[in-house]
Amino acid sequence: MISSSTVVNSVVEKLRAALARGQWRCGDMLPGQRELAEQLGISRPSLREAVIVLETLGLVRSLPGKGVLVLEATLGESSISTSSVAGASLEDVLQLRYTLEPFIVGLVAQSISSKEVGQLRLTLMDMREALDANDSEAGMNAYIAFHEELFALTSNPIFQNVVQQTSNALKQSADILRNSPEHLAERLQENEAVVRAIRNKNSALASAEMRKHILQEGQRMGIELNIPDDNLGH
Repeated sequence: MISSSTVVNSVVEKLRAALARGQWRCGDMLPGQRELAEQLGISRPSLREAVIVLETLGLVRSLPGKGVLVLEATLGESSISTSSVAGASLEDVLQLRYTLEPFIVGLVAQSISSKEVGQLRLTLMDMREALDANDSEAGMNAYIAFHEELFALTSNPIFQNVVQQTSNALKQSADILRNSPEHLAERLQENEAVVRAIRNKNSALASAEMRKHILQEGQRMGIELNIPDDNLGH
């Protein structure tokens, strides 16, 4: 049986080769998930994970509600950003997430479109399907994709550079998160609460729900965050 990582690595190499030979150029959008997954003969979760790898390499960027945008192949910013968080501790990662993600969802709740809400809910459906299938790997991929979709909804170009650090930090902690598949249902429930608040355009509640989620992640990892506004997470 071919492992999930082997499939993903193969897809990444195929897509990198296609980009290198100019099948899709900078500024183009990749085909939709369903179409591309069918072309490659893989599942959508495997394709999603491959796209995450390509994003880390700085080759593409996911735009919620629009698709996957091809970037300049020579861009190296993401690899630099990844190395800058490589030595971060789990507490460092959680502190960064706690600082930025509640603010992000508060902004998103103010301006999100119904189509973008729909995309977030589809990703949560992927999490639920993975939970029902007891597929912890697919569930964690969907979890990471959900948070990256939230990051991508910020429009401030300066803030986007900082958000990339959060995205890379989340990937850095992915192995630890994968080691606790029994918590996938809790993560899904907490993220669903965030999306409900966003859908209702309730910025304050969306931010509060995200704080709760990150504090819960800390507890699941055995980390109690030392933060100045801890009462806001309860």
